[in-house]
Amino acid sequence: MELSETYACVPSTERGRGILISGNSKSDTILYTNGRSVVTLDLNNPLKVSIYGEHAYPATVARYSPNGEWIASGDVSGTVRIWGAYNDHVLKNEFKVLAGRIDDLQWSADGMRIVASGDGKGKSLVRAFMWDSGSNVGEFDGHSRRVLSCAIKPTRPFRIVTCGEDFLVNFYEGPPFKFKLSSREHSNFVNCVRFAPDGSKFITVGSDKKGIIYDGKTCEILGELSSDDGHKGSIYAVSWSPDGKQVLTVSADKSAKVWDITDNGSGTLNTTLNCPGSSGGVDDMLVGCLWQNDHIVTVSLGGTISIFSASDLDKSPFQFSGHMKNVSSLAVLKGNADYILSGSYDGLICKWMLGRGFCGKLQRTQNSQIKCFAAHEEEIVTSGYDNKISRISYKDDQCTNEESIDIGNQPKDLSLAPLSPDLLLVTFESGVVFLRDGKVVSTINLGFTVTALAVTPDGTEAVIGSQDGKLHLYSINGDSLTEEAVLERHRGAISVIRYSPDLSMFASADLNREAVVWDRVSREMKLKNMLYHSARINCLAWSPNSTMVATGSLDTCVIVYEVDKPAASRMTIKGAHLGGVYGLGFADDSHVVSSGEDACIRVWSLTPQ
Repeated sequence: MELSETYACVPSTERGRGILISGNSKSDTILYTNGRSVVTLDLNNPLKVSIYGEHAYPATVARYSPNGEWIASGDVSGTVRIWGAYNDHVLKNEFKVLAGRIDDLQWSADGMRIVASGDGKGKSLVRAFMWDSGSNVGEFDGHSRRVLSCAIKPTRPFRIVTCGEDFLVNFYEGPPFKFKLSSREHSNFVNCVRFAPDGSKFITVGSDKKGIIYDGKTCEILGELSSDDGHKGSIYAVSWSPDGKQVLTVSADKSAKVWDITDNGSGTLNTTLNCPGSSGGVDDMLVGCLWQNDHIVTVSLGGTISIFSASDLDKSPFQFSGHMKNVSSLAVLKGNADYILSGSYDGLICKWMLGRGFCGKLQRTQNSQIKCFAAHEEEIVTSGYDNKISRISYKDDQCTNEESIDIGNQPKDLSLAPLSPDLLLVTFESGVVFLRDGKVVSTINLGFTVTALAVTPDGTEAVIGSQDGKLHLYSINGDSLTEEAVLERHRGAISVIRYSPDLSMFASADLNREAVVWDRVSREMKLKNMLYHSARINCLAWSPNSTMVATGSLDTCVIVYEVDKPAASRMTIKGAHLGGVYGLGFADDSHVVSSGEDACIRVWSLTPQ
């Protein structure tokens, strides 16, 4: 099986904090982090994605070396890993740099030294070290609180500037680096510091809405960004243009601004960039930016990445987004073109198309969390953690008429019967609820602990899985259930049940890592010994022609079995998603779509291209 497409997660963001994205001007790629993943994304083709997942803790920042061959990335434990930018991402070195979270790191222009800053938990807040040996190159005193950003002068003589939550901007000379002087011009957190490409100046921006420009060699204050038409909120990040004559700033006031910097160091506003399609909510606050070659990149709190063209700022930007949290459910729907709907537990539903990637977020009236998710043609049904079921009518990319129904119990699983469109079955801890036309018509207590459910499309039969591993088959008559049979094979609680598209079989999987395919008429096992996962099975999907069944597990693997062949002749994708696979579907008979804990969606080709 080959990976044919990856739809990347978006950068992890946090309210009230900036994120520091970086890039490589030679290859036009950018680096950002989400959870334990470090994502490399091509600005010219967002489907060209590479993901590094070797950090043991959530990654916070990543930077290319000056020659573009290596990447240094830091995480919340204070560890910096240095690894190859291409092919197998071979690990060069790993150093424990700080006692707490790393917020920023920079390479020196000769690629020999790295400076990292962050939270020291009572120990040092900044460290500079040799990239190959990890040995210290200086002492960094002078900060009393978390250091949010650091920068190395790109030309000799080298200088290091740091800034942070103690409102200070500290200047160090070296190497070996030692404290020279400190500037207290800011009256709030100083969020970001960056040197101009020629090293003649550097700029600091802070939560006091100010941007201050200093001399790169002496740390003298040269000027400020004009406050007449300045930002109205905290400035979170700043980036210089390649020629060093302009800077880009982004702020909590939801705008990005391009400033002209004069030789004597004062900044005047050139343009204000407004991102189209913004709803005016908190998610539109801009928290990260990068100016790379002709691309101006901004990142919003909600994760939307906008790419403007620096040579034509009036042109509307190319925008894309995605999930930030675990994508727990997936549905492949047939329309004019096949598309994928994915839901993450924070309540976000995104639409994707094969070959095109991100096609938009669904604007819901209530953004409640998603635990269970089912979709069919023009209807989406979700349930959260508030005992409510939401039915959303979905047409032409618009959600209309979202209604929520309180079923009085916490939903465990839900199933639509597309051929009987008014019927919806929802299971809870000890039974099942029938809904017709948006109303609860009956609640049936089954007398065992219910864990999973599947209903035939015509709404005449249901299979309900229990905590003790038994499968209970029921026929549906009106609004009541009649038990027809109990199937025993599983040794763990049932996690998922799915009917095959031709309705001749159904498949079930459990928390004890086993899956079974059953014949629906004879109720005998059609395919057994599907015991190749090493952890619980979270999801299961059938191919449209009913010849293959795929399972996804917490062990990060996706396994595809052919029903007519023994289970041993399976196809396995190892490490499909960092942290586990939670959503699975077939786009067609030769493409599997998977989603997982790493907030990414991947399309796998079963036949070699």
